[in-house]
Amino acid sequence: MPKIKKASLLVLFSSFVVFSSHSVLANTTSTQKTDKPSYEQYVEQLKLEAKQKNISDKVIEQAFAHIKYYKRAIKADRNQPEKVETLDTYLPKRLPKWKIDKARELYKKHQSLLSKIGEQYGVQPRFIVALWGLETNFGRYTGNYNVVSALSTLAYDGRREAFFKKQLWAALKIIEEGHISADKMIGSWAGAMGQNQFMPTSFLAYAVDGDGDGKKDIWTNTADVFASVANYLKQEGWNDELTWGRQVKLPEGFDTSLAIPKRTGSRKKWLAAWKEREKPLKEWQALGVRRTDGTNLPQVDINAVLIFPDDEKGRAYLAYSNYKSLMHWNLSYYFVSSVGHLSDRIKFPPIK
Repeated sequence: MPKIKKASLLVLFSSFVVFSSHSVLANTTSTQKTDKPSYEQYVEQLKLEAKQKNISDKVIEQAFAHIKYYKRAIKADRNQPEKVETLDTYLPKRLPKWKIDKARELYKKHQSLLSKIGEQYGVQPRFIVALWGLETNFGRYTGNYNVVSALSTLAYDGRREAFFKKQLWAALKIIEEGHISADKMIGSWAGAMGQNQFMPTSFLAYAVDGDGDGKKDIWTNTADVFASVANYLKQEGWNDELTWGRQVKLPEGFDTSLAIPKRTGSRKKWLAAWKEREKPLKEWQALGVRRTDGTNLPQVDINAVLIFPDDEKGRAYLAYSNYKSLMHWNLSYYFVSSVGHLSDRIKFPPIK
């Protein structure tokens, strides 16, 4: 047998290690692939879990009868666009003149119903219309995904399995309660439903029967849509004696650390920052804060916080407690600002 040199032995050993590593990785990958069930198998597991959660066989059969895998829902979940915007570029896109005109037109058309619901829940109707318009363009764009299929797909993907399974159980409960049939439960790729885009758990918490027909139909029933929006805001602390906030002008050399930080990391931390920084309007007045036209702030006994949706060089707002209710709906300064501005454009000039 020929004698093998030391260097050759090292090369041979290295090659063996590399080969062995590749074999281990290949086996691991193969095992990982075989460990995960197919989508069809996963759906069968979901059915069993649904039954354990006291969902009837009839609803389970109906809900999963035409189940499908939405590859585009996975793509949408993983590739949500991150656009570089400022409020000055965002608002004109979200609030073009045609949308403002449409909001005022529909406010007038539904004024009687809106007034009734607004009085019942203690919410100014203009905010109901603003949320309706910004969520689904007044009910025109509510999504085209079967909600049970979308939620099952996203749960199967595994990135946020617990969250989407929780939404799926809520969706099945909604069907069980008879508010909508499984085939008509249509929504966004993420499972947000109806003209106000409630997730299923939000539906169970906030949706109401606005016209007394025994169903909570946020897909086709305008009274239910309006009442459910109003109930959401009411349950989250809305005060109809206040507006949402106002854009303000700051003096030279203003201490910008008095504002809530732009990024706090969570809703809980954001609310804590609010509590630490809120002041009566008279204190903001004393610090030199003024309306955008330079005039004094309102002489009313209410608290407010200072918010910079962009940064210290961008727009500044004094936000009132209703701002917190809107941030519970959507934790986004841009979204809340668009709701506030649209509601203001519905109110002014007065609709005749």
